[in-house]
Amino acid sequence: MTEPRRDLSPGMREQLDLGYVFGGLSTFGQRPFLTDPEQLDAWQPDVAVVGAPFDLATSNRPGARFGPRAIRSLAYEPGTYHMDLDVEIFDQLEVVDYGDAHCPHGDTETSHANIKKRVSEVASRRIVPIVLGGDHSITWPAATAVADQYGHGNVGIVHFDAHADTADRVDGNLASHGTPMRRLVESGAVPGTHFVQVGLRGYWPPKDVFDWMASQGMRWFTMQQIWERGFQAVMADAISHALSMADHLYVSIDVDALDPSFAPGTGTPEPGGIVAADLLRMVRDICRRHSVVGIDVVEVAPAYDVSELTVNVAHRLAFECLAGLAARRRDLRS
Repeated sequence: MTEPRRDLSPGMREQLDLGYVFGGLSTFGQRPFLTDPEQLDAWQPDVAVVGAPFDLATSNRPGARFGPRAIRSLAYEPGTYHMDLDVEIFDQLEVVDYGDAHCPHGDTETSHANIKKRVSEVASRRIVPIVLGGDHSITWPAATAVADQYGHGNVGIVHFDAHADTADRVDGNLASHGTPMRRLVESGAVPGTHFVQVGLRGYWPPKDVFDWMASQGMRWFTMQQIWERGFQAVMADAISHALSMADHLYVSIDVDALDPSFAPGTGTPEPGGIVAADLLRMVRDICRRHSVVGIDVVEVAPAYDVSELTVNVAHRLAFECLAGLAARRRDLRS
């Protein structure tokens, strides 16, 4: 393998630095901005952030198409040293922003195909994609792209959400944000036995959908179980199940897994959710301890946000994943 080429022109460095004073180019974490696969080959990053600005599949409040831009530009930058892990994230992990998939208005099929293509360009190089949604339907093409590279049946999914997203159709729509996990199971990309869902609550989906989930070997943990057993005990069982037949993990985080007091800016808020501090620590721990090969953070709808609460917690969820990946890389090197 050739040595990576990571030279930034003075002009690009200046534009990235301006992001901290509310000017210049807004990239995730003010990381270098790449646009073409050839640049990925030259740069050889460990992680690439990809935007999926698509929300045609929402069933309640739209607006998640603005999520990637808001996460990049509205979240205040917290620094890059992780005090709990004692790691300078970007010293251990080379991260780039790989821009957005083109999601043309009104065209679900083309949008999903473009998301899959852009994530494939990342995953095929064994670069970890962090996909910023967009509604949760984007997990269907994004996780499929990752599974295509690591092998169907060799990737388990840990899915944080208020909703199971395993309906067959929602209002006749096979590609709804309420159906992506069913599409992944039915396609064989991620078998039901490799799925674990955490944070489910509320009144949807109905019993027949849960019966289908059980028939596929899916596992799920409700907020009631988290309340009774504690989050760490539940997650120990969840991770054990997800890894029982898969070597790698894909982590899918719907911000409505959080209680709406922590993430009001989302399309389908459901009271009684996970506390932000718990979820931040949990995704960090998953990325530190296990082979995570793909991540998405979805359903940020900034039009409904309050004081950028949702934007900032979504940004930090991605940052905690990066911190875990960085600490894992450091520990494996030492």
